[in-house]
Amino acid sequence: MNPVNGEAELVARAVDGDADALEQVVRTVQDAVYRLALRMTGLPADAEDATQEILIRVITRLSSWRAEAALTTWAYRIAVNYLLNQRRRSALERRELTFEELGAELADGLTEYQGPDAGLLAEEVRLRCTQAMLQCLDRAERLVYVLGEVFELPSEHAAWVLDTTAAAYRKRLERARRQVRAFVAGNCGLVNPDAACHCSRRIVAARAAGRLQPGNLGLARHPTTTGVPAAARQMHQLHDAASVLRSHPDYAVPRARSEAVLTLLRSGRFPLVDQPPSS
Repeated sequence: MNPVNGEAELVARAVDGDADALEQVVRTVQDAVYRLALRMTGLPADAEDATQEILIRVITRLSSWRAEAALTTWAYRIAVNYLLNQRRRSALERRELTFEELGAELADGLTEYQGPDAGLLAEEVRLRCTQAMLQCLDRAERLVYVLGEVFELPSEHAAWVLDTTAAAYRKRLERARRQVRAFVAGNCGLVNPDAACHCSRRIVAARAAGRLQPGNLGLARHPTTTGVPAAARQMHQLHDAASVLRSHPDYAVPRARSEAVLTLLRSGRFPLVDQPPSS
């Protein structure tokens, strides 16, 4: 888990008061933090709020970084602590979904959509549905699954992020895997062609329930780090539960949120970096 070349120097400069270095630290970790928050909360608006709070914590604790892990991995650890313990629940969490309830919802009102933008709307359904699947896991299980199966962190890295042993982490990951695999195999037409639910058949029901708004496609048209909208990218071959939940684009934190943190940095209204104790 050695830090990327140059990260130690970058952090040292930031802690010493170099504003440009501090901004670079924020830009280094912001998209990774946002993607974790989005997978945990399920919706961009909730993820944006969480990301802003996490980035402030990263900045204020920067002097405690000891290069025991890469900067992004260390930021994940701070994010995990925040996401596990935040009292406010995201809009999807408030639905208190279970796999059984989600499966029943996906089987209800299936009909083939023949209207405009069918491919784009099906993509939004797919992305939102996989976010909802994650919400059927409790927060601790969700974090384990996202780090291990979605982000594909090595076991020792994910265990360090979660402050547990590699053996305990692998055991928890396998429990989460079993739940997701069973649900996807029985309900998702992307993996099981015999399953009733296919994304194009969910469009009508999702619109009727108010969960799909053609004028507000928050995921299919979400900004990405490549600048290419999610719906315009080449789909990876989907063959199992992990690939279905993993096949999201590299979402980028909305510019307005990252700029809000950077504006706070530049304001000088209060010390954002805890200075290390003098020797």
